Amino acid sequence: MAALDDPLRRHIGDRSAKALAGALGLRTVGELLRHYPRRYVERGELTDLATLAVGEDVTVLAEVQSVLHRKNQSGRPGFRLEVTIGDGRGTLLLTFFNQAWRQRDLVKGRRALFAGKVSVFNGKRQLAHPDYELLDGLDDPATVAAGFIGALLPVYPVSGKLRSWTVHRCVRILLDTLDDLDDPLPAAVRARHSLPDLRAALIGIHRPATRADAGRAKLRLKWDEAFALQATLAQRRAAAGRLPATPRPGRADGLLAAFDARLPFALTGGQREVGELLAREIAADHPMHRLLQGEVGSGKTVVALRAMLAVVDAGGQAALLAPTEVLATQHLRSLRNLLGPLGCAGELGAADVATRVALITGSLGAAVRRQALADATAGQAGIVVGTHALLEEGVGFADLGLVVIDEQHRFGVEQRDALRAKGDRPPHVLVMTATPIPRTVAMTVYGDLETSTLTELPAGRATTQTYVVAQSRRRWMDGVWRRVRDEVAAGHQAFVVCPRIGDAAADEDATAAGEDADLDPPANGDATDGDPPARPPAAAVLEQLPRLMDGPLTGLRVAGLHGRLSAEDKDAVMRRFAAGEIDVLVATTVIEVGVDVPNATVMVVLDADRFGISQLHQLRGRVGRGSAAAWCLLVADAGETTPGWERLQAVAATTDGFELARADLGQRREGDVLGAAQSGRRSHVRLLSLLRDEDLIRSARDEASAVVAVDPDLTAHPALAAAIANMLDEDRAEYLEKA
Repeated sequence: MAALDDPLRRHIGDRSAKALAGALGLRTVGELLRHYPRRYVERGELTDLATLAVGEDVTVLAEVQSVLHRKNQSGRPGFRLEVTIGDGRGTLLLTFFNQAWRQRDLVKGRRALFAGKVSVFNGKRQLAHPDYELLDGLDDPATVAAGFIGALLPVYPVSGKLRSWTVHRCVRILLDTLDDLDDPLPAAVRARHSLPDLRAALIGIHRPATRADAGRAKLRLKWDEAFALQATLAQRRAAAGRLPATPRPGRADGLLAAFDARLPFALTGGQREVGELLAREIAADHPMHRLLQGEVGSGKTVVALRAMLAVVDAGGQAALLAPTEVLATQHLRSLRNLLGPLGCAGELGAADVATRVALITGSLGAAVRRQALADATAGQAGIVVGTHALLEEGVGFADLGLVVIDEQHRFGVEQRDALRAKGDRPPHVLVMTATPIPRTVAMTVYGDLETSTLTELPAGRATTQTYVVAQSRRRWMDGVWRRVRDEVAAGHQAFVVCPRIGDAAADEDATAAGEDADLDPPANGDATDGDPPARPPAAAVLEQLPRLMDGPLTGLRVAGLHGRLSAEDKDAVMRRFAAGEIDVLVATTVIEVGVDVPNATVMVVLDADRFGISQLHQLRGRVGRGSAAAWCLLVADAGETTPGWERLQAVAATTDGFELARADLGQRREGDVLGAAQSGRRSHVRLLSLLRDEDLIRSARDEASAVVAVDPDLTAHPALAAAIANMLDEDRAEYLEKA
């Protein structure tokens, strides 16, 4: 009998086990049985050949229509066999060179599964030397694939030379010998939601009698994925709740009260509500772990600053971690401007209750760095802003009470954990993102954090109109640069965003540094038959600067900004732009977050289809931050039926970040969203959709939380504990713990 943790070779032999391990990384019975069919075809149903794309690896069910034996062309020796297969709606050519013996198998009227890569020959789509599996009409019934008995034929995801029917044969062997299974989903949960047990679900998804059977099995197996993940997150929340923290209660006459009294604007209702919640949580004796998300320009920085000031009032310090020096420097400038005399303790004109705001980055001069480190270590700097340099061994704090992580998705888990470890006791943690997160992602990726959302924008903010511009239409492009010139003539400023820096070495260095990346590097080599032509290199700052200055933007004050510049040069450019000394800033995505220049009213994004939806929304947030109307012009050469063009239209259709986040999620793989890339392993989520299964995820969260509340270590649920250990490997568990 087969158990889930048995090695595959014990049941299917070394040859098949090696093939599955090499092509798919599957080594145990459980891993293979969790490799689910991609789709099903019915015995009487032929595949729609008209949907096949050139370059696609396919498995099709079709019928032989004709067979021709031809002499090779161009004087090449030998013969080729041309077999035409079809489904009544489309046809596909099969080509075999010097294999005339296949005529015995492939006779007119014969049905089979055919697998190979679609290419083009003489203007026709073909499969060259495809593998095939005959399904009926053979003289020798013993050679008919026993695995294809039944109403539905499963088609599995495969790669390389491995074929779907090989996977199915191996699965069939395992199902026939599968032992009784300990079910990780508690019986009470299964009963409440009318779910089959695990063994029945595995049989139902691999060997369904009807599509309804497959649907019931799939629902149950989605529950496995959601429940294991939510149980892990529930354990993390429970463990965090047991940690000790230093309470940071507020003061009626402290720094926060003085700051509120000098604010030149009224807080929004959302800012006040979230501020009161943060005040309660940092006053508690266990660490706050909260995610603060909000639309671009919704005022998260002010909310975070008020929480930092409350911690300083209680004798502690706060650290603000930013992903780039540009953003860290912008935060320093913004905090000092907001605080005024409250943020310059020890200087002439400082308020009595003032603190000091320090900056620690990798490019600071030796003397400035020594002073900043001394202020942080001695506790003189109540607020310390920095980049990854904050994580270095020589950086210390007198009493770190609050860690604020801005644009958290830019950091690895080890980096975030290193900063938290600098407190004598676990500090409170506030994670911020301006990328709106759908509720299902918040319940999974950030499921160990409580979530707050700012949706209300401050009064007086202008609207930003977004348009998609086809680069190939000269008149439209003339209109783009005319709009930029008109805005500058009206006293405003503009951004031009490019995907690349321009110099190959610069692009490579910036990518390694996490600053700017070539989002869509040019393809190498010439296009082959049937392949799309290689795209030209994406627009680059160093190339666009002279073209724009000598062309459509001649006479304007134009400057460049990118990650290759030194920190001093980047800061100097941003200061000049903020002061109105630069009309047009040509930049990479280094300006994606944190740059606040209210006078900027137009943004042109070149090769915009090479950016993702959320990134475009972030970039658009750099304009429209003042009272004047703003424009975002998305320029692309993508065809109007391509996914890239559809992304741009989605961004142009709405400024609702949460709606765009759902659209973005719909175009991404679940494993990408759940952080599989960060853990370095394949995600265990194969069936669950964060976009479509919101109700299921919410139910699984409630059920898992109830189980963990009674049994935190899952000692009474050993099958669930084992499933978590198997499905979430050590790297993945570490990611969830530290995220």
